[in-house]
Amino acid sequence: MDSQQAHTHIQRDRRIDALGDLRVLPDEILCSILERLTPQDAARVACVSSVMYILSNEEPLWMTLCLRGASGFLQYKGSWKKTALNNLNLSEKYKECHRQQPLHFDGFNSLFLYRRLYRCHTTLDTFYTEGGNVERINDISLKDFSNKYDMKKPVMLNGLADAWPARQKWTTDQLLQNYGDVAFKISQRSSKKVSMKFKDYVSYMEVQHDEDPLYIFDEKFGEHAPSLLKDYCVPHLFQEDLFDILDTDKRPSYRWLIIGPQRSGASWHVDPALTSAWNTLLSGRKRWALYPPGKVPLGVTVHVNEEDGDVSIETPSSLQWWLDFYPLLADEDKPIECTQLPGETIYVPSGWWHCILNLETTIAVTQNFVNSNNFEFVCLDMAPGYRHKGVCRVGLLALEEDDYENVIQNMSCNEENLSYSDLSRKEKRSKTLKDVDDLCLERNISGASRSYNLWKGGFSYDINFLSMFLDKDRDHYNFEWSSGNSIGQRELREWLSKLWIQKPDMRDLIWKGACIALNAGKWVECLSKICAFNNLPPPTDDERLPVGSGSNPVYLVGNYVVKIFVEEGLEASLYGLGTELEFYSLLLEANSPLRKHIPSVMASGVVYLEDGSYTNLSWDGKGVPSVILKSNIITEKCNVDGFPFGVWGKQLFEYRNAGVPVDGSVSLAGNSSLWPYLIIKRCEGNMFADLRDRLSWEDKTNLASFLGEQMRHLHLLPHPPLNNSFISDIERELNWSEVNGCIANVNCKSNNAAEWGIFTRILKKKRKDVSSRLTKWGDPIPSKLIEKIDVYLPSDLSKLLNINENFSSGASKQCSWIHTDIMDDNIYMEPSSICSTSSGNTEDAAEGDNGLLSDHVGVKSWCPSYLLDFSDLSLGDPIFDLIPIYLDVFRGDSYLLKQFLESYKLPFSGNISKYESTEGGLKFGRLSYVAMCYCILHDDNVLGAIFSIWDKLRSSESWEEVEMTVWGELNNYKGFL
Repeated sequence: MDSQQAHTHIQRDRRIDALGDLRVLPDEILCSILERLTPQDAARVACVSSVMYILSNEEPLWMTLCLRGASGFLQYKGSWKKTALNNLNLSEKYKECHRQQPLHFDGFNSLFLYRRLYRCHTTLDTFYTEGGNVERINDISLKDFSNKYDMKKPVMLNGLADAWPARQKWTTDQLLQNYGDVAFKISQRSSKKVSMKFKDYVSYMEVQHDEDPLYIFDEKFGEHAPSLLKDYCVPHLFQEDLFDILDTDKRPSYRWLIIGPQRSGASWHVDPALTSAWNTLLSGRKRWALYPPGKVPLGVTVHVNEEDGDVSIETPSSLQWWLDFYPLLADEDKPIECTQLPGETIYVPSGWWHCILNLETTIAVTQNFVNSNNFEFVCLDMAPGYRHKGVCRVGLLALEEDDYENVIQNMSCNEENLSYSDLSRKEKRSKTLKDVDDLCLERNISGASRSYNLWKGGFSYDINFLSMFLDKDRDHYNFEWSSGNSIGQRELREWLSKLWIQKPDMRDLIWKGACIALNAGKWVECLSKICAFNNLPPPTDDERLPVGSGSNPVYLVGNYVVKIFVEEGLEASLYGLGTELEFYSLLLEANSPLRKHIPSVMASGVVYLEDGSYTNLSWDGKGVPSVILKSNIITEKCNVDGFPFGVWGKQLFEYRNAGVPVDGSVSLAGNSSLWPYLIIKRCEGNMFADLRDRLSWEDKTNLASFLGEQMRHLHLLPHPPLNNSFISDIERELNWSEVNGCIANVNCKSNNAAEWGIFTRILKKKRKDVSSRLTKWGDPIPSKLIEKIDVYLPSDLSKLLNINENFSSGASKQCSWIHTDIMDDNIYMEPSSICSTSSGNTEDAAEGDNGLLSDHVGVKSWCPSYLLDFSDLSLGDPIFDLIPIYLDVFRGDSYLLKQFLESYKLPFSGNISKYESTEGGLKFGRLSYVAMCYCILHDDNVLGAIFSIWDKLRSSESWEEVEMTVWGELNNYKGFL
C-alpha cells in the first residue's frame, strides 16, 4: 500500500500546465528566446508560471541581459540579476525585494539546465595532463626555429621569459596593488565593449560561478597601464613583425593582456589575418588543444559571407567543448594538446585552430605577428572574395564539387608553378566528409609527440595551392571590403607601399604578397602600356607598386603621376575622370587662382584589353569614344558634345546609386578590361599625412588658412550650366513631371532650384536606410543614438537649404563645386624655403622629388602647395567640404577651424540672420545642425571618426549634444556678405 501511495504521489510533468503550447519547444530554445527580452520583460515573464520562473531566474540569462545593456565600467553585485537591475538605475521602490531563498518547484526536470549548472560548478583538477604531445624544447637559435617550427607546427618553449620582471610582478595580488583602479577590457560573447576596474574584476573572479566566465582580454593594456610594457619584451624568436612599419593608430591589434579564472578561456578560433602568435604564461595553468589548418574541430561551424568574404565561427565555449565534444573523439581524431605551465611560451603557426581552457586563475601576455614566413598568407587573407578564405579554414569542405574539379584541372595545367610535391593531381574523388578527413592528416606518432604533415591527397597549406582559390574577377580596389579584416583597404595599401619603400631587400616577397592582395601584376602591366603610349619612361623597379592609400592604383613614374580609375567599376570611373577633366577645363578658362595649387594635367585616356593585348586611346573627356559605347553600360543619351561624363551626368549617376551598396561583382560585369587613366605632373614635397607629426603649430595654422583660401576659390568657381538635355533627363530620373512641372520651362543658366533638386533627392535616398547603415557600421556609434536618428533628421531635407520639396522658394545659397575629399593624403606640402602659396606660382616647382621624407631631413618648416585628387568632385552644399577638413585634417581642433573660416570669407547661408538665435531659434538656423545632418547622411563612416575623436560623446543622450560639441563653433560664423 505504501508503494502504491508513493507511486501515485509521483509528480506529473509541470511543463504541460506551466508552458501551455510552448511546451513543445526545447529548453534551449526557450532560454534563447528569453535572452532577446529586456531585463524588465524577463522579470515580468518570471511571474507567468512556475517553469517561466525557473527559466527567467537562470544566472546565464541575466549575465547575457546585463552585458548586452552594460555601458561604462561594470561592477558585479554578487549575481548577474542583481547587477542587471542595479544598472537600470531603478528607484528603490521598484527594485526587487530579493528572497533569502528562491522558490523551488517539483515536477520539472531539464537536462539542458542541469548540464549548464554542472559547467558552472565543476572543478578542473582532473583536466591537467602532464607532457601532452606538443614538443617541448629549451631556447633555440632563430635559424633553427625558422627551419624546424616556424609555419610548420606548434612548439612549447622554455626559458624565453626567465629574465622578465613580469615573472615575479604579474601576480593577482601585485597587479591589484599597482593597477587596482585601472580599467581593462573584458572578453565576452557580445560585440559590445565592456570594461572593469581591475579591483572589481578580482572581486568578480573570487565569487563567480559562470559557465563561461568573463576574462580580461585587452589589446589596449599598454595604453591603459604603460608600465606593464616594461615588464616584458618580445622574445628574440619573434622580433620580426612587418606590421611594425605602420603607425600605432593604423596597425591592427596585436598584443593582449589575458587574465582569467578557472573555466574561462578562448573557444576554437584561427588567429586574425592568418597571423602567427606567441603566448607566454606568467602564472596559473592553461590547457591547449590545436588542429592544423583546414581541420575544423568537432562542434565548430564556419560561415564565410559570399558577398564580402567575412568569416564568422559558431563554437561552444572552451569548457563545453572539452566536456561535451572531446569525449566523443576517437583517438586518431583528437587534437594535439598540452598543459602550459608558468614561464612557458607556446608558438601557434598561421592558420592553426586552437582552443584554450584556464585550469586555474591565469595571467598571460600574447602577441600576433607577421614575418617573412607568413607574410603571403596574411596578404591572402586580405584579398577580396570568399572561396579562398573558406579553404584556408575548413579545407576542401569549403568547395562545391565543381570548384573542386576545376581546381584539380588547374593544378594539372600549372604543375610547373607548384612548389609542393605531395599533391595528387590526377586522382578524381567524390568529396565527402570521410574523404577529406582521410586526406587531412597523416599522423606519425613517435613517443609523446605527433607530427602533422600536409594533406597528401588534396589539401595543402601551401601559398601556391591556396592562391588558386582566389576569385580573379573580384578586384581589390572596388570589391566590398570584409568587415572582419584586421585592417582596412587604405591601411593595407599604405602597409604594402611603406614596406616597398623601406624594405628594398624584401621586394621579391613583398611583390608576391602585393600580387595576391592587390593583383599588382595586372596593374603594373596596365601602367607599362600607358607609359609606352604616352612616351613616358617605363616604371623602374622602385615604381612597380602603387603608392598612397587611395581607392585607385596610383603610380609615381619619373616626374609624373599616373592614376588608373577603377573604383566602383567602369561607369563610376568614367564619371570620375570625366568630371575631373571638365573641372580642369573650366579652371583654366576662368583663370582661377586655384589653378596654381593643382598639378598640371599632362595626358588622359583609356587603356583596354582587346584580343589578349592592351590598346590605348587618348581621351580629353569630350565626346564618347567608340570603345566606351561598345561597353554596353552607356546609354545613347551620353553621345553628346561637350563633357557627356561631366558633373551633371555624374550627379544623376550618384542619384541612381544613392543608398545602394556597391557590389563589385555586379559593377564590373563585362567591363573588367577597360580602365580610364590620368597623368599629372609630380609634386615637390610630401603629403600632409606623412608630415602631420613633424609640423609646428605655425605650419598647421598656415595650412588651415591655405585651405580656407583655396576652398573659397573652389566654391566661387562657375560650374557648368544645367542644359536642356540634362533637364529632361532629370525629369525622367527624378519623376519631377509630377511636381507641378516646376522645371520644365525654367531658365537653364539660373535654375538654382533644379540644381539643388538633384542634391536633395540624393540625400533623401540616403536617408531611407540610414539606420541600417549606421547599425552595420556599429561601434563606436552609440546604438541608443541610432534609435533616435529619424527624430533628429528632418523629414524634408530640402529645408536644410531653405527650400521645400516643391522648390517653390529659392535656396539660401548657390550650388557650387565641392571637392568632398580634402583629407590628409590629398594635401601636399613643400619645405618652406621653396614654397609659395597664394601669392606665387608653384607650377614649375613640381618636379624631381621622390616623395620620401628622408630627402628632407632637417627641414624645420613646411607650407602647403597643392591639393590633389579631384575625381570625387560634385555639386552641392559647400558645408560638405568642411567635414573631411575638420575631422581628418584638423582632427577636430576648433582653433584650426576658426583659422579656416577666417580665410574662407564666404557665407554658408545668406539668410541665416532671419533666425532669432542659434540656441533658441529654429534648428534650421543652426549651421551646426546642417553640418551634423550631412555627417549622418555621409557615404563614409564619418560618425565613426566623430566618436573616436570625441570619445566622451559615446555616452551622449541626444544628437543635439553631439552636434553642439562637434560643430558648435560654426554657429559663431556669420560669413562675409
